[in-house]
Amino acid sequence: MQPTVHYNMGGVPCNFHGEVVAPRGGDPDAVVPGLMAVGEAACVSVHGANRLGSNSLLDLVVFGRQAARRCAELQRPGMRHAPLPGDAGELAVSRLDRLRNAQGSRPTAAIRLEMQKIMQMDAAVFRTGESLEEGARKLAQTFESFADVRVSDRSLIWNTDLVETMELENLLLQATATIQSAANRTESRGAHAREDFPQRDDEHCLRHTLVWVEGPGRVRFDYRPVHLNTLTDEVQTIPPKARTY
Repeated sequence: MQPTVHYNMGGVPCNFHGEVVAPRGGDPDAVVPGLMAVGEAACVSVHGANRLGSNSLLDLVVFGRQAARRCAELQRPGMRHAPLPGDAGELAVSRLDRLRNAQGSRPTAAIRLEMQKIMQMDAAVFRTGESLEEGARKLAQTFESFADVRVSDRSLIWNTDLVETMELENLLLQATATIQSAANRTESRGAHAREDFPQRDDEHCLRHTLVWVEGPGRVRFDYRPVHLNTLTDEVQTIPPKARTY
């Protein structure tokens, strides 16, 4: 498979070559062959927990170049893409048709507003286990109600109603991952401030969290180690420090 580089899509775990990492077979640093990400699409953790995701400028310049070099290493003259399966694209088309023809009782805006209020009230910057648990419960109900969404515009041209509904489905997935991950991390680190766990816990929580949303309120977690050592002897390792104001 030829490498594919994605820009500015939102924070997938990557190594320093720009290759997307997906733990499997006991290897926490296993890569997805041919899939690469740089910039705000990636999270290579060069800034630690004080920086949300990645830094655009550093990642685009440094890791964009490194991803290109890695592509050159992996490419061979005459290489072709792997053959696409016969049903390639059917999932995307079926999703579009499902939402475009949705005839439920809840408008997109009502579900979105409900989701926003839950996240603002129960998953704010300063959180507690109690608020996160309550928010996760309410968010699961809101997510369930998306099955009853209503789209009024059936057209295929400039259909903002459909676009907002597709965006809402993505937002519900992201909100579920956010609130469940916050409840799962029983410490404070970076911008994640748990009032019931105000201290950072490097012994148990110095790790990357990977989360899969399998449905409303249903998530699966896995973890990757944080690599603190540099790749050269020219730069010293900077240990984690407390975030203070």
